[in-house]
Amino acid sequence: MSGRTMRRQVLLFSLVLHLSSVLGQVSYSIPEEMPSGSLVGNIAQDLGLDIKRLKSGKARVYTGDSAGYIELNKERGVLVIKDKIDREAICRQTTPCALHFQIILENPMEFYSVTIEITDINDNPPTFEKNEVSFKISESAVIGAKFVLDRAIDLDVGKNGLQKYDLKPTDNFVLKRDNQGDGTEKVEMVLQKPLDREKDELISLVLTAFDGGDPQMSGTIRIFITVLDANDNAPIFTQTTYTATVFENAPEGTVVTVVTASDADHGTNGRIRYSITNSLDQAHALFQINENSGEIRLIGNIDYENARNYHINIRASDDGGLTDSCKVIVEVVDMNDNKPTIDIMSKSTMISEHSKPSTVVAMMNVQDPDSNENGKVNCFINDNTPLTIMSTSNNFYSLVTDSELDREISSQYNITVTCSDEGVPSLSSSVTLTLQISDVNDNAPVFEKSSYEAYIVENNTPGLSIFTVRARDADWNQNARVSYILEDSSVNGVPVSSYVSVSADSGVIHAVRSFDYEQIKDFHFRVKAQDGGSPPLSSNVTVKILIQDQNDNPPQVLYPVQTGGSLVAEMVPRSADVSYLVTKVVAVDVDSGQNAWLSYKLQKATDRALFEVGLQNGEIRTIRQVTDKDAVKQRLTVIVEDNGQPSRSATVIVNVAVADSFPEVLSEFTDFTHDKEYNDNLTFYLVLALAVVSFLFITCLVVIISVKIYRWRQSRIMFHSNLPVIPYYPPRYSDTLGTGTLQHVYNYEVCRTTDSRKSDCKFGTAGSQNVLIMDPSATGTMQRIHSEKSILDEPDSPLELSFIISL
Repeated sequence: MSGRTMRRQVLLFSLVLHLSSVLGQVSYSIPEEMPSGSLVGNIAQDLGLDIKRLKSGKARVYTGDSAGYIELNKERGVLVIKDKIDREAICRQTTPCALHFQIILENPMEFYSVTIEITDINDNPPTFEKNEVSFKISESAVIGAKFVLDRAIDLDVGKNGLQKYDLKPTDNFVLKRDNQGDGTEKVEMVLQKPLDREKDELISLVLTAFDGGDPQMSGTIRIFITVLDANDNAPIFTQTTYTATVFENAPEGTVVTVVTASDADHGTNGRIRYSITNSLDQAHALFQINENSGEIRLIGNIDYENARNYHINIRASDDGGLTDSCKVIVEVVDMNDNKPTIDIMSKSTMISEHSKPSTVVAMMNVQDPDSNENGKVNCFINDNTPLTIMSTSNNFYSLVTDSELDREISSQYNITVTCSDEGVPSLSSSVTLTLQISDVNDNAPVFEKSSYEAYIVENNTPGLSIFTVRARDADWNQNARVSYILEDSSVNGVPVSSYVSVSADSGVIHAVRSFDYEQIKDFHFRVKAQDGGSPPLSSNVTVKILIQDQNDNPPQVLYPVQTGGSLVAEMVPRSADVSYLVTKVVAVDVDSGQNAWLSYKLQKATDRALFEVGLQNGEIRTIRQVTDKDAVKQRLTVIVEDNGQPSRSATVIVNVAVADSFPEVLSEFTDFTHDKEYNDNLTFYLVLALAVVSFLFITCLVVIISVKIYRWRQSRIMFHSNLPVIPYYPPRYSDTLGTGTLQHVYNYEVCRTTDSRKSDCKFGTAGSQNVLIMDPSATGTMQRIHSEKSILDEPDSPLELSFIISL
């Protein structure tokens, strides 16, 4: 057949049978023996697929265990012949003969079924198993005697198969063809004219078999007939057809059945021999007959999957050359001897954790060549996986997701697919797939604590590591890489970044500056943890820093004031009793806690037996009766210590005059001021404290006067008004019943008129008569000041204000 004729047949028989949304099905019809590279059909056009889809989907031909006769040309989108196809090798006598395979595509996964019918061409002539055959026929054979001839075998089918026989010459015999009902024919040679051994002892005939192909092909066998002496009875089988069953995989030597024939002749003419004639299914290679007993035994391996039954032609011959024939049909009983075969057509090794349910992970083809229940297959997968297996069509299965995936719960699944048949006992096979779950940034960092609190001692070194915040992210890789960021905020109007910094990688918080407990005791800020995903996720936490106090400030003595100006001396009358309160040393410490607990000790004194200092309150008292023998001029050095570790201290000098009158001690103190010892640092702090107190005093004074003037102007009434006395005490101290922190009261008088340029401010007298104020530069006689009343210079002054300040 020419190539052009074959192409016309392809175009004639090409037909798209069915195309569905799930599986497309296309059928073609081609003749056998087409050369490699021949066109089968345009699969892309017939399936409605684009060439680009074939390339992007990595289209391929899946044939399972079958040989690959067809290949896909993705560049052209056509199916071509890969290897020359021999219909007889594939299907033998089965019609119609077809190849079944699938076209597999990925991204997304889909497949199409393709069926190619292989049509027969006349490429096989009829053939006989032997080139010649011999018969011994008695001359007494009666007219109509039949002699079974070997049948010709033509592997082609249809009109290309065996069509007729021709026997020549036909002087004594004619052909008779008898249909056996199973698609085969029995060919017999029938005697139509008696034989005469004396005339022809040896007869030679030629049997020719013809097929119906174009051109017609034929095969021949020579028949040699030896004419014997009379044998007028032929063997006769008890049955024309015998049936038997045998289990597949039965051992060799198994007796299948026994055939029996009889001959009415006696002697050698009645002795029957059995033999197996040729058959299409090669039964003579699997079965053997005892030529004497007719017992048929198994001599090969029977496989139900190769052939479900066998037809054995048995011949019985006597020594006279007469024969008879019968057929033995052996049915093979299936055994469950084949496990299901699982073939992974396509699979994904990794999917995203945000994949939607019903996402296809793998496609499988499962085959079991057994029959009935032995070939019915059920597939299932192991538990505890978010997957299920679905049957998409006969023998095809899809592995799909049936729930949401979460990589943080499980990042990998080992999926075991098990397929079992329904035989007894059941056979099964399994395959294991590994599925990785890729990460998606769906988890924000989480701090180990809901809030943090840390301590740092004041006067720290800048850059000191305070503590570490830490956050965990359940995601993976870049999505779990946490960075720490200090959120913008302010502390006392200053950006928090000038106080602390956060390491972006480790979360370590460093102090940017040195902290002073006396300026700031605590502050808080927020730290944000942000992952490296896209888009990034974050969370934040509040951090509170507590400053711990150090003993870095010495006590500050507020009273008595040590200055380089006038010298203040405390007077003690000679009539003073025991425990007479001379004065009180007043000191403060700006530290806190035990660092601010002060104790007072007498370091040096002119007469240690006369005075003592209260350890806790700083009160200087007499410890005995003052006598006339005691020196007028007494000098005490008091040390004030805090309770810090190590402790810090300050000293103060207290001058005491033991006398009953000022003139008595005046001469003793004329050069008293020349041997004063001042501590420069203490003087600086005292001056600074006085400046602050003065500033606060003037501020309060201005505010109060402004309020009064405002009210006075509103009422438009001119009147004189004495302002209320506002006492001021040093911090943490009070004056109680004249024995408190400081019993010496100083009066300041501020006089203000309606004309501010005429306002006056005077330093008032001491509220106690026991204080001596001495000015070393004065040349006049020191006067003892008892009291002084402040009178306004101008009678129309609207305001008069008196303040009592206790130091």
